[in-house]
Amino acid sequence: MEHLSDELLIESYYKANELDLSREFIRLIEKEIQRRSLIHEISYFAN
Repeated sequence: MEHLSDELLIESYYKANELDLSREFIRLIEKEIQRRSLIHEISYFAN
């Protein structure tokens, strides 16, 4: 995931939620979003 741009990572997060992909996959995206300090870029951050 570190090869994805910030924008593509955020888009992937929204799309994964929209498609109701596995929680494990979404958590991986969330971890990368947190690592990059991009939480402010998303309006909904799933727990």
